[in-house]
Amino acid sequence: MLATRLSEDAHRSVLLVEAGPDHPDVRTLPRDVTDASEPTVDHDWGYFADADLDRGIPVPRARIMGGCSSTNACFALRGAPQDYDAWVALGNAGWGFADVVDDFRRLEADQDFADEWHGLGGPIPIRRHPPEEMNRIQSAFLDGAVASGHRYVEDHNRPGAVGAGPTPRNVRDGMRMSTAITYLAQARSRPNLTIRPDTVAGHVVCSRTRASGVRLLDGSLVDADRVVLAAGTYASPMILARSGIGPAAELLALGIVPVVDLPGVGSNLADHPLVAIDLPTRPSPGPSRFQAHVTFHGSATDLAGPADLLLFTAGPFEVGPEQCASGAVFGIVAGLMAPTSRGWVRLASSKPDDPPRIHLAHLANPDDLERMLDAVTEARRLASCEAMAAVIDGDELSPGPTCPSDDRAALAAWVRSAVSTYHHPVGTCAMGPDPDRGAVTDASGSVHGIDGLTVADASIMPSIPTATTNLPTIMVAEHIARGLRRS
Repeated sequence: MLATRLSEDAHRSVLLVEAGPDHPDVRTLPRDVTDASEPTVDHDWGYFADADLDRGIPVPRARIMGGCSSTNACFALRGAPQDYDAWVALGNAGWGFADVVDDFRRLEADQDFADEWHGLGGPIPIRRHPPEEMNRIQSAFLDGAVASGHRYVEDHNRPGAVGAGPTPRNVRDGMRMSTAITYLAQARSRPNLTIRPDTVAGHVVCSRTRASGVRLLDGSLVDADRVVLAAGTYASPMILARSGIGPAAELLALGIVPVVDLPGVGSNLADHPLVAIDLPTRPSPGPSRFQAHVTFHGSATDLAGPADLLLFTAGPFEVGPEQCASGAVFGIVAGLMAPTSRGWVRLASSKPDDPPRIHLAHLANPDDLERMLDAVTEARRLASCEAMAAVIDGDELSPGPTCPSDDRAALAAWVRSAVSTYHHPVGTCAMGPDPDRGAVTDASGSVHGIDGLTVADASIMPSIPTATTNLPTIMVAEHIARGLRRS
């Protein structure tokens, strides 16, 4: 996306370096990359969270042109206006919702709504499944949620929307519309854009306190007037750290000479934790397994603020009889969208091919655990409603009837053992005005203390939006690119 926007200026020469493969011809894309019915993890870096602190759960990150937009579930949600106004309150002028709504509009081609909140001419097509397209699981979930008291929401991207409704997704005719298929396709023929796939960046080369290029893993050097990192929340801070930009004591311990002491590099990791209530059902066809969701507030959450809990149904998925006698399962998935727990990502060594150490810290704050229990309890309440009973074929599979919702201690123990990632890590190169308080970049994405170096991905988000981060990450890149083009 950044390469597309920056190369719109014919006087600017842009080199796009991608660690994974590129498929300029959409017809050569692997089937699982084009199929938007479910995510894929077959094009991945193979990262895992800390074995002792996080049970060693996998944390997939895409290694393919388009990044995670090429492999994710295609949820196209923005979050609440308060999410972005909070960034301004943290010292990041120009990032309030009123400032970024045009960036959202610029990326969108919304096929359902044409008003001041939605874009029509952007590269990313967005639509919501109408009732006649929903499979029976998704339809029952949506009908049951509304019948159980959740307000029907026709547009989850309208400011103030809280309730149950169809999920906006960046899908066209069943195809995942990634940034590679949409943005980059517009720019491939430009003479001022060079694309180098299957090329890994080792570290940024600095001349004193100015970035002057990138050393690639093969040892070659790319000279640059400006370096823009968009390697993601796990990899961007690791590239900075290998470049001598990060916590000086940690760098010295790994034999890396510090260039700038930025203690916030790799800290402030936020991710939406997730657990799923698994239920038996019968196999049934359907165009997608992610079509509707519900947002709501936890029992102790301020109703004037954004909804902090989200439920969606995943499935049905066909399984063997040894796993489920009915032949298929689905999940009511519960996500905590405003976590206060924070983790970190750190170098394991100075070698660029070594994976990072990742601590997700899911539910480390007791308040996060309590709100997740609220979400699980509500998921079970919806599972017992009349509409859902018609599609459930047997007893709950997980956590199961031996873990009743009124036993909060037992439910908490299960949640701790089952919690996983919603795949929305942010914050490890957080923007802010004060490096001594953990800021890594300023509000323009420029790294504190280093000229000519910008970060433009989800790692600069100082707090996590109350939405899936697919669209907010593209918005961040749009916003940063707009500033770079003016500079």
